[in-house]
Formats: sequence, C-alpha cells, structure tokens
Amino acid sequence: MTLVVLRANESQESLLKRFRKKIVKSGILSTVRGKRWFISKSEQRRMEDKKAIRRLKRRTVKVTE
Repeated sequence: MTLVVLRANESQESLLKRFRKKIVKSGILSTVRGKRWFISKSEQRRMEDKKAIRRLKRRTVKVTE
C-alpha cells in the first residue's frame, strides 16, 4: 500500500503530485490496467511473442543505420 505523509507547509497539490509519482513508480497503475480484462495464457504468450519480434526489428533497424 502506498502511503504519503503531508509535510510541514506542503500544499495539497504537491502532496497529490508526490502520491501520483509513487503510484507510477510502484507499478500499481500498470498492474490494474493490465488486469482490467481477462486474457488467457495463450493470448498473453502470443502478445509477448509479438512484442519480442517488434523489439528485435527496432534493434536491427538501429544497428543497420
């Protein structure tokens, strides 16, 4: 659980900004977005394979340039 304590003379806006940064850093938001819909294991594997292929293509393009 992410906890942010109000500092002395700190505005609510800066407190909220620190909270958002902590949430992003901890990876909670991406986990929640990923679990929004059910994805079968086979579909996850296919998506990971596609990502790996895209990554390899990008690396080969950068190397050849």
